[in-house]
Amino acid sequence: MQGLPAMQGDCGGVWMYTMKIPVERIAVLIGKNGQMKEYIEKKLKVKIEVDDEGEVTLEGESVDEFFGKDVIKAIGRGFEPSVALRLLDDNYLLRIVDLRDYVNRESMARVKGRIIGEKGKTREIIEQDAECFLSVYGHTVGVIATLETMEIALSAIFKLIEGLNHSTVYAYLEKNRRHLKGERMKKQ
Repeated sequence: MQGLPAMQGDCGGVWMYTMKIPVERIAVLIGKNGQMKEYIEKKLKVKIEVDDEGEVTLEGESVDEFFGKDVIKAIGRGFEPSVALRLLDDNYLLRIVDLRDYVNRESMARVKGRIIGEKGKTREIIEQDAECFLSVYGHTVGVIATLETMEIALSAIFKLIEGLNHSTVYAYLEKNRRHLKGERMKKQ
């Protein structure tokens, strides 16, 4: 994502939030014939403006734009709208890991490849075992998960960034998946 999101204050009962998304993600946010943008506006009771350079402004009179900003940020970071809309559920969170904070430019492609894995295998295993959704896009890795599983997903990603063997990361994920399953069975 280019630039940092900016929060404007209360403008006479109306809140505004401005952020930038990649230009190539504008069409995904707007959707065919504007249907996705319209759906998000109705669902959140906000007005969304998008310019040709990817600047997105949410405006509304309630706290719904707080949730809307994460939906739009997720779409901007490569998630499909159907996945990003899960963020409207209080149980789901969005975390963005900026790989530039952890690796140099020369290592970026290698690290992204480690997270995705051959034919997407590693990404699939993380998504399945940590019950999350991943998007590796540009210089970021986006994670949409529940509070219960977010830490597991992030930990697996950071282990891969640090260079741990895939087998070690898979064992970590499997151990945590079994632990989660056991905890859930105890609650029943």
